[in-house]
Amino acid sequence: MSTLKGKRALVTGASRGIGAAIAKALAAEGASVAITYERSADKAAEVVRQIEAAGGKAVAFAANSADPQAVRAGIDRTVAELGGLDILVNNAGIARQGSFEEISLEDIDALLNVNVRGVIVASQAAIPHLGAGGRIINIGSGLGERVPFTGVTVYSATKSALRSLTAGLSRELGPRGVTVNLVQPGSTDTDMNPADGPGAEAQKSSISLGQYGTPEDIAAAVVFLAGQGAKQITGTTITVDGGAIA
Repeated sequence: MSTLKGKRALVTGASRGIGAAIAKALAAEGASVAITYERSADKAAEVVRQIEAAGGKAVAFAANSADPQAVRAGIDRTVAELGGLDILVNNAGIARQGSFEEISLEDIDALLNVNVRGVIVASQAAIPHLGAGGRIINIGSGLGERVPFTGVTVYSATKSALRSLTAGLSRELGPRGVTVNLVQPGSTDTDMNPADGPGAEAQKSSISLGQYGTPEDIAAAVVFLAGQGAKQITGTTITVDGGAIA
């Protein structure tokens, strides 16, 4: 299939997990893909290798989403390497847990800088390159809508911020023919939250389907939003959580 043939995409934080699955899924549909990473150069190179082995085009480069200058440089390099930009997937994110009373200012700043400011800065830098049919797809979390346990209050607040950011930006970019949407993963089997981890059974108990999702489940939603079939969808949220917040 080549529903995205000729499109140029950037997926931030895509050396592993959900980001890597998104990059590979976009490439499988014909898009040329750039990915960023902070430290995992070897893993990023493996994602590129897999895409190229399947006949796609991909590049990877370091860009810390907590650093505005690096974020802007990542957009510029994507445009230079791929010849333009049609799809921005703001996937990079971090998690910090701890009681609200005790979470450090350092952790608060890190969460805000990557999960909120990084998305804003990347989107600002991408907008001049996005023409009609362009896409911005933000990756949030089901915890941005419902907080069923303690210790994630600030993290949840950063993911909740993406809902209003997505809605507002969709209004601003609608007249240009650019859509902006949010995908909210629920419990997803990654190295950050493995399906056989210590908290997995408690999470599964709240999931209607009774099982974790996979990174490929999230990638499928992103591919749909990136394609022509979603041209009339903007400012909305797709939650991929097996019914956990139903």
